[in-house]
Amino acid sequence: EVQLVESGGGLVQAGGSLRLSCAHSGFIFDDYAIGWFRQAPGKEREGVSGLSNTDGFTYYADSVKGRFTISSDNAKNTVYLQMNNLKSEDTAVYYCAAVTPAETFVFTAQTMGIMKPYEYEYWGQGTQVTVSS
Repeated sequence: EVQLVESGGGLVQAGGSLRLSCAHSGFIFDDYAIGWFRQAPGKEREGVSGLSNTDGFTYYADSVKGRFTISSDNAKNTVYLQMNNLKSEDTAVYYCAAVTPAETFVFTAQTMGIMKPYEYEYWGQGTQVTVSS
């Protein structure tokens, strides 16, 4: 059974940092990509960052480039999202999601410059990030 469990959300002041974790199990990570999405109240779910474990390809939305960093610790079956210089507009519920094959994520990110939520089959329960100004 595929499971994704997020943690690390919380309340932080603008300019602060948080590190989100996505613990994954039940699948061979080599064949998958993991993406981080977020959804603010009244807004559509948007792709923030993604990582292909097949070739190491990474994607960042323009709104987070230079502030967020995605990484993976394969020994711990965990993908991280380090978020620095947080802004009030980063406030949202953050979800991690998995897609296979990883090329699905890579192709969409490279050709369209986005991540499409409907391409991801497996989702975590989400973790709230609130940035106070």
